[in-house]
Amino acid sequence: MKLYNSKKDKDLYYYFNSQKEKLWCYRHRYYDALGKRKEKYKQGFKSENAAYRALLEVKTAIVNGDVKKVEESNLTVSEWLDIWYETKKSGWKNSTSIERKRMLDDVIKPMIGKYNLSKLDSMTYERVFINELLKRFSPSTVKLYHRVFKVAVNAAVSNKTIKENNINSIRITDDRKNKNNFLTRTELITLLNVAKNTADITNYSLLLTLAYTGMRKGEANGLKWCDINFNEQTIKIERTRDEYGVRSPKTKNSYRTIPINDELIDQLKTYRTWCKKAKLSVGDHLSDDDFIFISKSGIPRNDHMAFNGALNAMIKRAKVKRITPHGLRHTHATILLDQKTSVITVAKRLGNTPEEIYKTYGHSDDQADKKAASVFSSMISM
Repeated sequence: MKLYNSKKDKDLYYYFNSQKEKLWCYRHRYYDALGKRKEKYKQGFKSENAAYRALLEVKTAIVNGDVKKVEESNLTVSEWLDIWYETKKSGWKNSTSIERKRMLDDVIKPMIGKYNLSKLDSMTYERVFINELLKRFSPSTVKLYHRVFKVAVNAAVSNKTIKENNINSIRITDDRKNKNNFLTRTELITLLNVAKNTADITNYSLLLTLAYTGMRKGEANGLKWCDINFNEQTIKIERTRDEYGVRSPKTKNSYRTIPINDELIDQLKTYRTWCKKAKLSVGDHLSDDDFIFISKSGIPRNDHMAFNGALNAMIKRAKVKRITPHGLRHTHATILLDQKTSVITVAKRLGNTPEEIYKTYGHSDDQADKKAASVFSSMISM
């Protein structure tokens, strides 16, 4: 694009767009607080006076020492996200840092990184980001991307980089959350029976552990043999493990000891014998400090997608409703609540607070309400 000098100011130019329309721009060079050469450029003005007024605002800000205002007024979403990430990453867990870096580089920046941070309005954000994400991901995943970006924008407001967060009011509804991601008692029994006869011993043992304890998959992958007390019939949760490594449990409540029954104890004893043989086959010995769930070569399972695929295969063979591994946690809680187990007890087993149980498993209360209505009706019918 060829620029033509204006007679009004040496930093003022006009040009012609592809439709041969005459437009105006400015290009002003200056030095930042560190003495580094910078340039402020803006185009698209309909008149010379409009471009000139904008240029004077820039020059006045620089003369008054407000270089930050000049630089940040043109900051893109990508540029700010890079600043935010590099500033905050040292305070995050390594797994959080890796996951947020992936989210920023693979999703957020490619979709909205080119937009001016201060001028990204809520309607544009919803149209080009939220709505497009909903075509590709579940509402719960979209909520996660939105939450991370909102935190980054709030940091820009706190830093006085921008005046306000234009996307704060946006809400993503997820009516499907937890409502279908669980099995009934009958479905779970069917799944466990089929898996016992068809699945490999590691996948079946992990399935039984998740179903009978309600623990998270990462907590199960983080279990060591020293965490199981076979005499007391308990499992202790002290860590979580995934593809990003070993770290502390999700919350303080997640540190807990879960009582378990004879069936799970017997299966874990059988599985420990298998693990000893698997380790011996590669010239190694099983230790109490070893992770419980391992491959045939004695290596700890760390592919987070491996069990997902195995669970889908078991579900397909059992011909029950499809759920995620986390759905086994919901199943455990739902069955307990339906059997009138106290909310405090369920919360303790899952490592949640009672408030979280009420919020997450409201569907169980809904079913109880319907049953109560039916019972009352039958009691007073003449």
